[in-house]
Amino acid sequence: MSAPPHSHAWLVGSAVAFAAGALFFPLAGPAPLDYGAVLARREPEWSILLQLRVSRTLLGLFAGGALALAGSLFQAMLREALATPYTLGVSTGASLGAVIVIAVGGHTFLGVPAIWAGALAGAAAVLFLVVGSAARHGRMSAFGLLLTGIATNSVCSAAILLIHGFAGMAQSFSIARWLLGSVDAIGYGALVPFGVLVALITAWVLRQARHWNLLAVGEDWAAARGARVSRLMLGGYVAGSMLAASTVALTGPIGFVGLIVPHLARSHVGADHRVLIPCSFLMGGVLLAGCDALGRCILAPAEVPAGAIMALVGGPYLVWLVRQRG
Repeated sequence: MSAPPHSHAWLVGSAVAFAAGALFFPLAGPAPLDYGAVLARREPEWSILLQLRVSRTLLGLFAGGALALAGSLFQAMLREALATPYTLGVSTGASLGAVIVIAVGGHTFLGVPAIWAGALAGAAAVLFLVVGSAARHGRMSAFGLLLTGIATNSVCSAAILLIHGFAGMAQSFSIARWLLGSVDAIGYGALVPFGVLVALITAWVLRQARHWNLLAVGEDWAAARGARVSRLMLGGYVAGSMLAASTVALTGPIGFVGLIVPHLARSHVGADHRVLIPCSFLMGGVLLAGCDALGRCILAPAEVPAGAIMALVGGPYLVWLVRQRG
């Protein structure tokens, strides 16, 4: 499977946009920075830039890249253009775990923010449920993964609505705010492990790019050409689930990134995952970090959550995509 001749130009352009976003998105904010004070490392401008805006931008870049990569991975495994971490229930399971923690008023668990622990626990529970239901006689079924994931997603969504309805006033407001999804400044003690995890999983997924190409054609086709289909699908589902769960734990549920970015990348670079995977990651990061930078400015000093802007962009794009396909 060969990539279109201009695909590498898109890959280079995506990398340049990613680097430019890391440099310039931190400059966007409700109030301009005094760059002289920043260069002289005077407070509070230096702390605002380094501790708030830079960490927030890096989180947006890595979170957007992780969601887009998970979407392209699930679409390749399931051969389903609408497959996302939400379709398979992973992101909704993580959201349910976080909502339960908010409703009971948890703060920390073993030194980790309880909402992060709850989101990871919820995603892990969905992971075991879906994998256990889809596996039969040592084989992993793409059809079984999809159906079980859709059913689990519906159950988790209903549970979230139920908990939200019975929560107290303060908890209900916190749940509603968290469910919007936002990219907020976090400490580097949490950002660095998240970035390392995303980088390691991305490297493993990219190393398997040839197998994703085979699997995107069909399970029998891939098996006939030496791919261990069940092991590959299990590894891909676990990798995508870890990307989605760790991202949701830090940002809340942010939709459409894992759906529209792989479509957009595929339309320009083709279906060769050796190019599609890095392009999806880079473009997803730029998109989410850009939405967050826009949200900091359009109604300043108030902020619009990145998840809300992403929904406003992704919904019309999806409608347009459906109409284009006829």
